[in-house]
Amino acid sequence: MWLVQRLPQAGARFTWPKHLARWLPALPALLFLAVFFIVPVVEILQGGLYDGDGVLSMAQFARMTHSAVYVKVLASTFWIAFLTAALSVLLGYPVAYLLARLSARSRERWLLWIVLPFWTSYLVKTYAWMLLLSKTGLLTAVATHLGLLDGAGTLAPSLTGVLIGMVHAMLPLAVMTMLPIMRGINMQLVQAAQTLGADRATGFFTVFLPLSGPGAAAAGLLVFITSLGFFIVPALLGSPRESMVAQLVISSVLELFDLRFAGALSTVLLLCSIVVFFVYDRVVGLSSLAGEAPERRGGGQGGRLVPVLMALGRLAGKLSFTHGRAQSTHGDVGLKAYTWVIVLALVLPIAFVVPLAFTRQSFVAFPPQLFTLKWFVAFLESSVWQAALLRSLGVGFATAALALVLGFGASLALVRLPSRWRKPLFAVFIAPLIVPRIVVAVGLLYLFARWELAGTNAGLVIGHTVLAIPYVVVTLSASFKRFDWRLDDAAKMLGASAFTRVRTVLLPLLAASLGSAFLFAFIVSFDDLTIAIFVSGGINTTLPKQMWDDIQLAVTPTLAAVATSLVFLMAFVVWLSSIFKRKSY
Repeated sequence: MWLVQRLPQAGARFTWPKHLARWLPALPALLFLAVFFIVPVVEILQGGLYDGDGVLSMAQFARMTHSAVYVKVLASTFWIAFLTAALSVLLGYPVAYLLARLSARSRERWLLWIVLPFWTSYLVKTYAWMLLLSKTGLLTAVATHLGLLDGAGTLAPSLTGVLIGMVHAMLPLAVMTMLPIMRGINMQLVQAAQTLGADRATGFFTVFLPLSGPGAAAAGLLVFITSLGFFIVPALLGSPRESMVAQLVISSVLELFDLRFAGALSTVLLLCSIVVFFVYDRVVGLSSLAGEAPERRGGGQGGRLVPVLMALGRLAGKLSFTHGRAQSTHGDVGLKAYTWVIVLALVLPIAFVVPLAFTRQSFVAFPPQLFTLKWFVAFLESSVWQAALLRSLGVGFATAALALVLGFGASLALVRLPSRWRKPLFAVFIAPLIVPRIVVAVGLLYLFARWELAGTNAGLVIGHTVLAIPYVVVTLSASFKRFDWRLDDAAKMLGASAFTRVRTVLLPLLAASLGSAFLFAFIVSFDDLTIAIFVSGGINTTLPKQMWDDIQLAVTPTLAAVATSLVFLMAFVVWLSSIFKRKSY
């Protein structure tokens, strides 16, 4: 009788236990990342720690320390990454400060021009700086004319050229990381300080700056860890003295076929990523990546800096010759002028490429002799470029669809699970965003070589989906937090199943955010070069890989036409994303 009562009645609907049902949406994403992210990364560790006979050995790491070349490359990598992070935060802080004080509509217009350079292909941006900083480039000619360089000097290849290219690429990331933290600061605290007699400068240094410190630290850490995996900019704008670890990894795999040494080099980057990931969480909290204000932590972080900041505030107050409304007006005008300069510095190098695509000359020179479309025709009629473009588009759409499905379930689980599980689960989903791409690429090469996925579209889609999932999760998590869950409860009370509620309530109301997440995932895939170098194969390649191969041979007008096409495509995608974003509010 007891057994009969326990059996489900005919026609009864099967229901999962409540605690298990909350995990179900996240399981596909967790399994996917476990197989195609965690396992490859673990294999990298094993590849660097074991020799060819499977015996534990530190020989590969000893090889790094015993050779002066590898020591210099490691030192150069960390030094360039540190300088890039410091300059990006210093230059981006005033921009983020201004945007945090603007209205939502004004801030969105500014962000549109900052996001466009950020999502523009690294290859396009680096190609633009090659044209500007080379020996015959426009900026080098100007610097020589002003006496900043001698006749034999050049801005690229050099450390200066590498830093210009990397800061140009990372500055938007620093601004977008600091902005949510600054927006979460209560400006009434600054007003209270001014009411008690502090001028604007003193209030900023003693109140706003300490509160925004975690955001600046978070931006610096993210830029630093992202810069560790750079290879495009140092390879094209730097000399051998500016070589970075990622270049050694690529050379070890593609030229020397030394996968174990590549694994050891990748392990170094991975360990640095883990350390920075931990520091990031301790400083500001992982929730800031989803647009939340920093978590309040015990210990009064930044307490030792308060006396220094107060001293700076008093000094700034003494140096202020204007007060009250006049000081505020002059400060706002100065901030807007500075922001305009930064935005122009981000946009103009990319715009510089556009007229070169319409030159009648068979070589790249400035000013170009306009006007012709033959280079676009050559791009579109070339069987090599056609195949690369079609493959990138197909892989991009497949990646965006798969990442959206997996990321939607992951984001849905994050808002349903108890708070004690959200943080570790969120850390797993965004881990591919923190780990350098070169590490993920080498790990996938290990895996795909055994599974015969190297050189296939399926391998590319899988690799790009690993990179795209964090962007989808971050985008949708912010939208789920704003979602009115009473609508879902009402549908549930009316008898709608979980699948029906998702189909009729969640998906229609989150359509704008889903569209934005889809576009982000598409851009991540379409712009990727790192995974493509290791996975795409030698014959059928992607558009970024084809550009990478051609740009190392010669700088041609056809490349300018390809770069211009990508600029227009990214501008269209960013415009669509802004429309989706407005509809989501």
